Amino acid sequence: MAEDLQIIQGTKEKVYKSLLPQIQAILAGEPDLIANLANITAALKEQFNWLWIGFYLVKKTINGSDEELVLGPFQGPIACTRIKKGRGVCGTSWQQAQTLIVPDVEKFPGHIGCSSLSKSEIVLPIICNGNVVGVLDIDSDALHTFDEVDKLYLEKVIDMINVE
Repeated sequence: MAEDLQIIQGTKEKVYKSLLPQIQAILAGEPDLIANLANITAALKEQFNWLWIGFYLVKKTINGSDEELVLGPFQGPIACTRIKKGRGVCGTSWQQAQTLIVPDVEKFPGHIGCSSLSKSEIVLPIICNGNVVGVLDIDSDALHTFDEVDKLYLEKVIDMINVE
C-alpha cells in the first residue's frame, strides 16, 4: 500500500494521470470496501482540495421497505445522511445510472443543499452486476468546476472499486 501521495501541479489531465496509479497502489491488496472508499476520498481531497468528496451507498431504509443512499466515507463539511432515489443530483444519478455534471447547482431542479458553499457538482454511479450500489459525489465551491476530463478520469477511479 502506498502511504504517501505525490501531489503534482499541471493540467487537469496530467494531474489525473499521476493520481490514478497512486490510487490503484493504495487499493492494491486491500479487500475492505469502506477502507478503500475512505482512502479514495482522502486522495482526491489532497490532490484537488474540492469542497466535499464522498460516497453514498445504496442500503435498505430504516424500516426496510425500500432503498436509499446512505452517507459513506467522505472528506469535507457535514453532509446529508440519507437521500431518496431520484432526489437531488445524487438520487438522480442513482436513478438514471449515469454520471451527472452540474455546472451550477442552483439551476438543478430539486438540488439538495447540504452545504450553501456548494456551487457545482459531479456525481458518478458505482455499478455492480447492472445495479447502482452507490455514488461518488464531489462538490466544488466554484461554478463550472467539472467537465468531461473529470468525468473520464473519475469513471476510471470508480472502475477500480471492488464492491463484490
